Formats: sequence, C-alpha cells, structure tokens
Amino acid sequence: MAKRVLIATTGSLGDLHPYLAIGLELRSRGTTVTIATNNYYRTKVERTGLGFAPMGPHIPPVNSEAMQLAMDPKKGAEYLLRQIIYPGVPATYTEVMDAILRADIIVTHPLAYAAQIAAEKMGLPWISTVPTPTVFFSRYDPPVLAPYPFLTKLRPLGPGLNGLIMKLARATTRPWMAPITSFRASLGLAPGHDPVFEGQHSPQHVLALFSRVTAEPQPDWPPRTLITGFSFYDQIDHGQGLDPDLQRFLDSGPAPVVFTLGSAAVMQAGTFYKESLAAVRHLGCRAILLVGDNSIPESLPPGTAVFPYAPFSKILPHASLVVHPGGIGTTAQALVAGRPMLVVPYAFDQPDNAARVERLGVARVIRRKDYEARRLTAEIDRLLSDISYGAAALKISRRMAEEDGVRSACDAIDNHRK
Repeated sequence: MAKRVLIATTGSLGDLHPYLAIGLELRSRGTTVTIATNNYYRTKVERTGLGFAPMGPHIPPVNSEAMQLAMDPKKGAEYLLRQIIYPGVPATYTEVMDAILRADIIVTHPLAYAAQIAAEKMGLPWISTVPTPTVFFSRYDPPVLAPYPFLTKLRPLGPGLNGLIMKLARATTRPWMAPITSFRASLGLAPGHDPVFEGQHSPQHVLALFSRVTAEPQPDWPPRTLITGFSFYDQIDHGQGLDPDLQRFLDSGPAPVVFTLGSAAVMQAGTFYKESLAAVRHLGCRAILLVGDNSIPESLPPGTAVFPYAPFSKILPHASLVVHPGGIGTTAQALVAGRPMLVVPYAFDQPDNAARVERLGVARVIRRKDYEARRLTAEIDRLLSDISYGAAALKISRRMAEEDGVRSACDAIDNHRK
C-alpha cells in the first residue's frame, strides 16, 4: 500500500509554505501527500503537484475586516480563536474526515484543531508541529505575549514567576474552549487538554519547525519534541525567480534596505510604507518596498523601487538591512540570509520573534505606534553604521547553514510511520 500523509494547516502563507516544502520532499521520497487547508490556496497547492483537500476556515486572507480584527495585538488571538476557529470546528471536522480516511498518518499545524480531533477519533498516527517557539509557552523560556508585552520585563525573575504568568494566561483562555469541549463530547471523546496549550501537541511526536538559534529545548516542552530547523519553501517554488526589473535594480547600485510586511501584516499596512519612504528620503539610501496589493501614490525617492512581491530567499541576501514585522517566515529568511533587521511587530508571535532576534544581537525592535519617519531614520542609521549587527547576523547565518529543516522533518515523519 502506498504511503499517504495528510498535512493540515491554516493561516497565512507563512503557515502554508513550510508544509509545502515538507510535502514536496516527502513526495520525492515516494509518498502521496495531501495538503488540507483554506480553499483560497487550492490553486497554489495544486500547482506544486501535491494533493489538496478543503479544510476551513475558508475566509480569504484578503478579507480586510477580518484581517484588521485578527491583527489587533490585544484582542487578535481571542477574535481568531473564539469567532473563527472554534465555532468552525464541527464543519471543519467533517471536511477533514473525508481526507483523513485516505491517509496513513497526519501532520498538523497548531491551529488545525479539527484535524487533531479527527486523528484522535480515528486512532490515526499523529505528528503535531510548532512553527515558532512562542506557542510552547515555556516558563523557562517565556514568550513575549502580544497583549501584554510589558510582562517581558519579568523574564529575568525566573521560571517560578513566569510559570505564574502562564497560569494566568491559561485561566484567561480556558473559557474559550467550551465549544471544543462540547464538540468532543458529541463524538464520545474526553474533554481533552486546553487546545491553546498542551492540547495542541501530539503525545506521539512534536516537530519544532524552527532553528536552534531561536530557541533551545526546555524542561517543560512536550515529550518527544524534535527541533528540525526552518523549512524554506520559496527556494523550490517553481517560477519564483527574481523579476528582471528587480534584478536590474539590484545590479545597478549598493545593497538596498528592504521593507516588507510579509504575508499577513501586508493586509493591514497602515502608514508603514508612507513612513518608510519618508525615512528613505532622509537617509538617501537605496530601498526596495515589497507592497503586495497596496498602492504607493506618492513619487519615489531616487534609488527606490517598488514591487508587489519577491521570493525572500532570492532578494534578502542582496539587502543591507531588512525591515519587517517579525513573522516567523520572514524572520527565518532574514536570519539565513545573514542580514540585520529592524522589526516592527504587529501581533501573534511577532513580538516574541522580535525579542528573540534582538537578543541574538542581529536586530533592533521598534513598536508599531512608534513607526514614524524620524524614529525610523535613527534606527536604520544605527543598524547600518554599527558593524556589530551585521557581524552577528553573518555568524548566525553560518550556524543555520548547517541545518536542513525539511530533511530533518521528513526523516522524522518517515521514521514515525515505520
């Protein structure tokens, strides 16, 4: 019988790309792979040659109202879970059950709760994944919580106090899981663990899809956790070379500052590009703005270019500095490219990712509300003039060159089903 793997994921492109990379490698090893995710990504998945299965929520990521609510640093996670993910679990479970009947093993994203429940109900081998250290909620390596960034000041006080903060976070989110508990009961399943915390992790195997440069294993991580390294997709995305105009721009002068909002925050750009352009005028540096579907109405400073998109693995090695909101995918690409960063976190894991690269000495962090031209000019000037940031970034890049996240993840999946 053919080996069949179902990979269930939900979210932005940053939540899809690592799993496409893993799926393509598994397919090259003779495995039949199906990606279960938002219908919005059907064409993208099918173009890779991987199988596609619909799995909600099916809200397009370009839905500006939903994205605005989800990207709110204080209430975004609650909105996403209580208004979108949890209420949709019964319908999503029905969808994913159709796909799971054709699988020998399932691999899940942290928010793919319905797929986790389906695997449990069917007794299917289940591997969970963690794309970012944030969601381990470790008291030994506490994350920066987007709604309460000030709590990071308590980090040095140790695991005792940090554990108390995690308990308070659990108390806050516990009422949220009522729809999950009710649905599990309707299936004859026990209430289970809190899906925000330990409930998202498989007791069989957990793959931490990030680099050891960002986090080391902690005593309170789930048993059988393996750090694989990052899984990069756009290095193997067919047809994702550099735009010829972009290549000509890169070849025509010194390394530019690259401004990007990744795949999620770009839907809620606000004044990011306006303030970025004003800072570029003050600095007189070359710059590239990756703007998605956002329009840039004003005239551009000399030496500035605007493009909707470019594969990070192709463009970031040519940058002098990367300005971005701290999504784990963009952060990983900047790290492996060996480029210093200015991080302006919006929500979710972004504040924690920002704090981690700041501690590595490769980045500085600016709050979103402080992202204005004068402050931005000073931060960029400091990062470009202080060689310690670039030196630290190159050192980290060399460490990451020894990792192969896709191979490690696929080896673990292959070994799990033997």
